[in-house]
Amino acid sequence: MLTITLLGIEMFDEDEQEFVTRGDIVLELEHSLVSLSKWEAIHEKPFLGDVDKTPEETYAYIKAMTLTPGVPEEVYQKLSHENLEAINTYINARMSATWFSEVPGASKSREIITAELVYYWMTQFQIPFECERWHLNRLFTLIRICNLKQTKPKKMGRAEAAARNRELNAQRKAQLGSTG
Repeated sequence: MLTITLLGIEMFDEDEQEFVTRGDIVLELEHSLVSLSKWEAIHEKPFLGDVDKTPEETYAYIKAMTLTPGVPEEVYQKLSHENLEAINTYINARMSATWFSEVPGASKSREIITAELVYYWMTQFQIPFECERWHLNRLFTLIRICNLKQTKPKKMGRAEAAARNRELNAQRKAQLGSTG
């Protein structure tokens, strides 16, 4: 969860004889499958992928991410450039210690990912629906692990194995400062 505090109005407190800020608003945001499905239900198009979004659609996603109840509409217009950068950094965070080694030259899937497809994957891999509130990238990592564990490992060809060994040896030589 990401928490952003937006400062309220600065005014002079006559009793204390000092300037104070009143009406701070704390936004709690969650980039999850729930927020994704809320946004897609309103806009009726996929959020993920190379879909162009208008600034209004981007703000609508921030609203869908908001867990804080009763946030007035004008609050979203007060988001600073730094706030938007923090939100974007949070959305793009891996949120997992798991990493995957990518196969060079492997093509990426062109499948359009929607909230319903992610729910389908969750049911296929028997992932409990409580995970719909996880950070979306963490949920995708879990789904990817489930998929990898269910598929048989692809046997590496001789040329591919030799290339991989050469690459690993070059890395080790560089790490150890060795010539061989």
